[in-house]
Amino acid sequence: MAAEAATPAELQPRWKRVLGWSGPVPRPRHGHRAVSIKELMVVFGGGNEGIVDELHVYNTATNQWFVPAVRGDVPPGCAAYGFVCDGTRLLVFGGMVEYGKYSSDLYELQASRWEWKHLKAKPPRNGPPPCPRLGHSFSLIGSRCYLFGGLANDSEDPKSNIPRYLNDLYCLQLRPGSGVVGWEVPVASGEAPPPRESHTAVVTSSTAYKFRVAGINICGRGAFSEVSVFKTCLPGFPGVPCAVKISKVRRSGPISRQGVGQ
Repeated sequence: MAAEAATPAELQPRWKRVLGWSGPVPRPRHGHRAVSIKELMVVFGGGNEGIVDELHVYNTATNQWFVPAVRGDVPPGCAAYGFVCDGTRLLVFGGMVEYGKYSSDLYELQASRWEWKHLKAKPPRNGPPPCPRLGHSFSLIGSRCYLFGGLANDSEDPKSNIPRYLNDLYCLQLRPGSGVVGWEVPVASGEAPPPRESHTAVVTSSTAYKFRVAGINICGRGAFSEVSVFKTCLPGFPGVPCAVKISKVRRSGPISRQGVGQ
């Protein structure tokens, strides 16, 4: 007997507030990140009157929070960092570790045993490694992570913040299972998106992998909301990536950056 087709009401997205959980619930925060591993949601870092260094895990199947007993090279707390999940390993790059002080450190968390490891990636052959930053995007495509944009501080004194918005693009080659090979600077053609931070990058796949970048940018011409697409080669096939701007919409009102916990 053929299964009945879903009705439009059944296909419509619906929000539902989750109640009745148990366990140590994370305190309120902002600038944190979360990823999923099967039925688990892993939450790390953020800001709440300072930088939070806690790791919390929520089990969606049992409606329970727990704090795993982590070991290894446990990173300091950070906010507005890059966070990706590759199988059961998680990668953390950059972020704010205290007001005005940004990081370019790379950490790996093996969730199968809750073990942290501080990774050292080889610098690119065609340029410097990524500078310390926050508010960047960090997107996993196959065995590579793509880092784009963010906000740097050009002041040597963290109390004297000199912001510099970024639109650089890096590719981090991963080793299978654990570890990384190194950074690359992709040879890109087309018009690169203007510098930005606190944006979002979404990975899509059709005939080739793509990630789309949207959000705030500061480029000396005012504030914009813009979407750009970056297309990578098919896995296993040589080719030149390209960046193509596909839309631009003018926004109104100034944009400011406040320090975490300020």
